[in-house]
Order: sequence, then C-alpha cells, then structure tokens
Amino acid sequence: MNLKTLFSLFVFMITPLIGIAQSRETIILTDNWKFQKGKNDNAFQKQFNDSNWETVSVPHDWAIYGPFDKEIDKQEVAILQNGEKDATEKTGRTGALPHVGSAWYRNKFTLPANHEEKKVILLFEGAMSEPQVYLNGKKVGEWAYGYSYFYFDISDLIQKGENTLAVRVSNMEYASRWYPGAGLYRKVSVIVKNNESINQWGTYITTPFISNDIAKVNIKTMASGENTELITTIYNANGDKVASGKTKHQFGDEFEQNITVENPNRWSPETPYLYTAKTQLFVGEELKDEISTRFGIREIKYEQNKGFSLNGEVRKFKGVCLHHDLGPLGTAVNIAALRRQLTILKDMGCDAIRSSHNMPSLEQLEICDEMGFMFLAESFDEWAKPKVENGYNRFFDEYAEKDIVNLVRATRNHPSIVMWSSGNEVPDQWGSEGAKRAKWLQDIFHREDPTRPVTVGMDQVKATLESGFGALLDIPGLNYRVHLYEEAYEKFPQGLILGSETASTVSSRGVYKFPVLQESMKQYDDFQSSSYDLEYCSWSNVPDDDFVLQDDKQWVIGEFVWTGFDYLGEPTPYDESWPSRSSYFGINDLAGLPKDRFYLYRSRWNTTDETLHILPHWNWEGREGEITPVFVYTNFQSAELFVNGKSMGVQEKNHSSPQNRYRLMWMDVKYEPGTLKVVAFDKQGKAVLEKEIHTAGKPYKIVLDPDRKTIKANGKDLSYVTVSVVDKNGIKCPTATNQLKFKVSGKGSFRATCNGDATSLEMFHLPTMKLFSGKLVVTVQSGKEEGEIKLYVEGSGLKDAEIVLQSQK
Repeated sequence: MNLKTLFSLFVFMITPLIGIAQSRETIILTDNWKFQKGKNDNAFQKQFNDSNWETVSVPHDWAIYGPFDKEIDKQEVAILQNGEKDATEKTGRTGALPHVGSAWYRNKFTLPANHEEKKVILLFEGAMSEPQVYLNGKKVGEWAYGYSYFYFDISDLIQKGENTLAVRVSNMEYASRWYPGAGLYRKVSVIVKNNESINQWGTYITTPFISNDIAKVNIKTMASGENTELITTIYNANGDKVASGKTKHQFGDEFEQNITVENPNRWSPETPYLYTAKTQLFVGEELKDEISTRFGIREIKYEQNKGFSLNGEVRKFKGVCLHHDLGPLGTAVNIAALRRQLTILKDMGCDAIRSSHNMPSLEQLEICDEMGFMFLAESFDEWAKPKVENGYNRFFDEYAEKDIVNLVRATRNHPSIVMWSSGNEVPDQWGSEGAKRAKWLQDIFHREDPTRPVTVGMDQVKATLESGFGALLDIPGLNYRVHLYEEAYEKFPQGLILGSETASTVSSRGVYKFPVLQESMKQYDDFQSSSYDLEYCSWSNVPDDDFVLQDDKQWVIGEFVWTGFDYLGEPTPYDESWPSRSSYFGINDLAGLPKDRFYLYRSRWNTTDETLHILPHWNWEGREGEITPVFVYTNFQSAELFVNGKSMGVQEKNHSSPQNRYRLMWMDVKYEPGTLKVVAFDKQGKAVLEKEIHTAGKPYKIVLDPDRKTIKANGKDLSYVTVSVVDKNGIKCPTATNQLKFKVSGKGSFRATCNGDATSLEMFHLPTMKLFSGKLVVTVQSGKEEGEIKLYVEGSGLKDAEIVLQSQK
C-alpha cells in the first residue's frame, strides 16, 4: 500500500450535537446527582431512598479528595517496560489516592410529553470504570473501558413523568499504571430526537480535493427513516452561508453529498479556521432532525524520506504527551482547565498533543480544533498481554473493536486529529501473535477512517524489527531508544520515524542540585530532581539528544515529549520512596507552573517570540564562593553573563556536544549574592535583549497574579491565581515555603490549590497549603450569578493580599 497515496488527507471537524427545539433536544445531566461510595445491592431500584447521599455535579472524580495514603496502591512488582527484572515495593504509582472500589450515582430527569414518539439516546463520554447502567430499575447495559465513549438506546425504557438513572462504577486494584480517577468524570447526556433522525456520530466529512480556488467537501450521513431528504448548509467562521446541497438518494442508510466551497481557508496550528456544516433531515416539508458540525479544511501527507506535511508544507511535530488528569482537579473534565493547559503550551510553541494512553475528552479535541493543535489520538495502553494484573487485557478480545469504532466515529471529524495510535508499549510487541494483533487493530482504524495513518508507541524496537510488528505499521513510532533511530529507519520500510514518546527528563520546579552532572535515575534525600535538566530515567534521555535527531534527520517527523505537565502517579525515579505520589516528568509542574525546561523547549519551538531565561535562582546562602553553574535558555545564538557587574564571558552555541548546541552554559561561576545579568546578542553580535535575577531577602509580602480577571458566571469557569511572596524590595523569594491560607467570598468559591511538590500530602481541596519553591496556585471557581469574587490570602509574618475577580454572563 502506497503511504503517500493512502494518507493524502483533507478535512475534519468537530461533532457536538446542538439541541434544536423542533427536532431534537440534548439534556446534559450536570447537577443534582446523588452519590455514595461503596457496594449497595439495591441502589439500582427506582424507589431507592438516596436522600442521605452526597449531592454532586458531574463531571465528578470522587478520589481526588483523598486523603493520600501509601497503602492504597502499594505494589510488589517489577515494571518490565522500565527494564526491571526483580519485584520491589512500589508506592504512589497510581497517585496514592482512594480510587479503588465501587460507587453509585443516581439522577432523575423528565422528558417532553410526546416522548413516546421519540428516540431517546443515553450518552456517556467516559465513566471510570466498568459502568453498569440502570434506568427505572431495569438494566440498560454495561461497558468495560473507563476511557471509552458509549451510548444506549433507552427509548423502550422511558416512562411518563420522572425517570430515574442509576450508574454503578467500579475500579479494581492493579488496574492502572497511573492515577485513573474514579466515577462519572466526563459528561452524561440524554438526547431526544425523532425516529427519523441522524444516527449518533453519523456524520463523516472529508475533503478529497483542495486547491486555492475550491475545496470539495464530501459529507456522508447515516440516518434513519423513509422518504427523507437531506439538506446541508456550510457556513464560514463569521456565520455567512458559503455553500449548500440537498439529496434524497440513500445508499442503504447513508446519504452522500459533494459540496464545493470556494476560496477555502485552510486549517492549521497557525490559522485554525473552522467552518460549520448544518445538516437537516426532512420528511416532506417537516424538519425531523438537525445537527451542526464544525470542521476544518486541511490536507495531510506522510511521505517516505520527506516526512509529514500539512497543507503542502513539510513540518515536524512539536508535541507533548498528556495524561488525562487536571492536577488538583483530578480527572473531572473542565473546559477552563483544559484551555489553560493548551494556552501555556501554545506559548511554548507546542503544536501537537498525544492523548497518552487513552481516548481524549471531546472537550479537549474541540479546544485543540479552535486553538490550533494537531492531535495524535491514542486508544490503549494494553492489548491482550497484561502490564498490570487487572488492566485492559481483561477486556481486549471482547471490547477492542467496539472501543476503536466508538473512538473513530465520535472524533474523526476533528481537524486536529492527524494520526491514530492503537497502543503504547504493549507487551504484544514480541512474536507473530502480536504483529497479527497490530494489523487487526490497524485494519479497524482504516475501515472506519481511511484518511489517517496509525502508529504504535514501540519501546521494544529490536523485537519489532524481528517480528514484523514495526514494518506493518503505517507510521513506526519509537518511544525513546534514540540509539536505535538509525537502525529502525534503515530496516523499517516506511522511510520515516516518529518520536512517539521522547525525553522523560525529570525535574522539580525551582530545585537545583550540586555538582551539576548528567545522570540517570539520580535520587536525593529530599525526593526531588534537579532543574538543571540533566537527569533522566534508565530508559530515556535528556531533551538535547532528541533535538539533534529532529534537526539533523529529515526522516524524523517530530516528537511528543513525555510530558507536557506533571500528572498524578508514576513518581519515577522515586516510585520506591514514599511520600512521592506524582510525576517529575512534566515540562510544567502539577500546578501548571513552568519549570526551567519549559524555556528550553520554548527557545526551540516558539519561533515568533524572544526567549531569554536564566537558571538557577540566585539565593544560595551558605554556598558563597562555591561553583554554581549558570545556564541560559534562549533562541539567540550567544550571550554574555555578568555577576554583580563582572563579566563571566560570552558563550556561543556550538556543536561540540548536544548540550552546547542548545544551551548556553557557564560551568565555573562562583556564587556571590547580588545580581545575575545576561545580555543576548543577535547574529551580527549586537546586544538586543537582557535579563536580570536578584538575590532576595526574607519573605515580606504575598503577591497574587490571576491568569484571568474576568470569568463566566456559569458555575464551571475557573481563574488560576499564582501566589508568590516577595521581599521588601519586591524581589520574588524563590525558596519560600510559608504556610498560606485562602478565603474566597462573593459570587464564586474556592476550588483547589496546588504547589507542584510531588511529595506534598496536603489535600488540594482544603484552603491551606505551603509554598513550594516560592509559589503555588489557587483555583477560583465561578458561581452562576454575576458579580465580584474576592480571593484573600494570608500567611504568618507576611503582609496579606486580596484580589477582586469579575464573574459575568
């Protein structure tokens, strides 16, 4: 199969269903859920008394409220994918939060009076995990995979008046390698529509031809009903009608339309232009159903020895991997939290996301479409062979095809998605059996969406070379293994390599260790990792090693760095050291605060803004006269460093080592309190930018810095307020650890706090926490009324602070 021809792609879009009063109504079940953790044999019954249960809103993650407990996920295990041979005691591997066990959710809803003539769909966008669903005391169905979207036709079970929905979810121990969350962590909706209607996820839009003058928009629509007519109208981003088409011809249950859009605007990370297709289903003159689908026109190609191109321009993925938790919010989906993550990554110059290692939320894809991120949508972390005892291996044979079908049909219209992944570091990489599974899964993706290629994140590269596993993939993805890129390129037939997972460098924000050395699996007594960005894991490497391959090898098509943000669980290299309970891999910490590494990637990826960043901080009481190396991350080629006005010399990037190629380093600087100053030079040697950092005195005053001062009064929107302390001269105190307290009043509430310390056992939902490396973040949530929201922060011996936010409709 010719890779160039097969994966010449072209369109894609979003598929949110928009309720239309005459034809369909979507009821999102958000409020008034009754919740109780624990087993209950009678909670499925309609008349069950749940009045004493807790009232929660959905999305909801019951486990994020803690407490942290070493015993929750203590495991005696050898992590084979990390190269371990002997079992040892692991702690914090799944975040040390109480996600194990079962729980019930119950809610009630009432449908329109004429519901007997309607089709009613119950849609879950994710339930962690193994949900069993009951309506009015009768079992509707069940699903297995906690990350999958699924739905049931409940038309025959709906009753007049009030209907009672009950959902049991259950998480087994040893079922995940990271924090999975617990409960109804994504949206639950009831969709009421006519029997003559468009099928769930029934629209599929592609553009098989694009030029500067026209784009051919191909729309396939699955619909139910006889003697129907389909009318599709396309609108541009301003809401102006640009094209339309109608048809009465069905092929089975499928309509197919080809509509011309003139002078098309192409979707890309730089110009994320979105159209909207309004699809209407008529019987005679009567409108029976209507949905709106946003989409973007764009072309992707993957070509041997040339790489990846978008809209005819060769480019490389500047991507990161993201787990699905949102730090102190847990796994409960929140649009404001997702948008904040992507805004931070956009500033870094990131242009691609990999949903590791599972189906992404639909909200995340919608925001990626809007903001301009390419997306590698992953499905599984396990196939038939287990990594963990109670993982997806239990469901693979029965559910894998169903889960892929739902993933593709629910998301294939998103322009952001440019590639699928059927697995990550699966133990099935060895032998012919695993190769056959890889082909089977890839064939399902191709059947459901022939426009995008499929990859697998492979860590056992030698095994996949021997078994044929890697050769049959559309795109061979290498997780780490930089020393095997050349061999893989030579022996695999595809003529390109994707860095599907790279770096796994570890660091703790604002923490620096001496002497400064490049080391693997380095540990310290305080269970932190050095932010000089030279420490990594037994299987991985530092960022500069990946940069060399990305820059020097045309056939390397980009990378997805592990990870964009720290996440709960997997505290390598301290997974045997309590109380470490979250990762150190992130470019940004668990609170969303950038580590120094953020600026290293920004200096390469953000090609429009200047980057000039100095590390470490300059508060080293007790190290006077000792060697304290200074690094500068910048997109300028050279710079001069000054300590208290004395020049430490000019450093220029060079090819003597990977680090010297991408960093400016003064390795012999001796610490003395005062001022560090760096002056950057352009290619002509002209000084163009400078930056200073200063030694701070004792903490004196609290400072508050919100990411957004005005938020929506919808009960869900968030403002993230960075809290730091400064000395009497206004200099930030980078080592402060003061205990702070928070109070929110007015038309909002305190939602959570986080300081980014992977060893902290303070709970996120309580209004007090210690600073870590001089900072933490408070999350303020809006209410449903407009008005002022006040955040007040105080700490012993510090001048307090208050900020006023606005909540508006």
